[in-house]
Amino acid sequence: MSKTPVRERWLPAEWDLPDASALQALGRGDATPEQQKRALTVIVEKLAGTYEHTFVPGGQDQTIYLEGRRSVGLQIVKLLKVDLAALRNKSPGQGKT
Repeated sequence: MSKTPVRERWLPAEWDLPDASALQALGRGDATPEQQKRALTVIVEKLAGTYEHTFVPGGQDQTIYLEGRRSVGLQIVKLLKVDLAALRNKSPGQGKT
């Protein structure tokens, strides 16, 4: 039984034509609702690797790089889930973290 080669996690993310199309439509401002969802999924899951493990045994530089990428995805997910009504009711400056 042959094993699938392990892809190095610090290489650029794999993507396909629908991914690129969705991101380009989003950038132009004319993405359909489905393209918007796909683009966000591509950014958070594929490009940022938000839900991936980042520890590389013996590879401190690789781990640091992957954590930096993941940090962007975590910030996006946080903003997607933030309670906007609660933020609107806070005093100026309290919404910063």
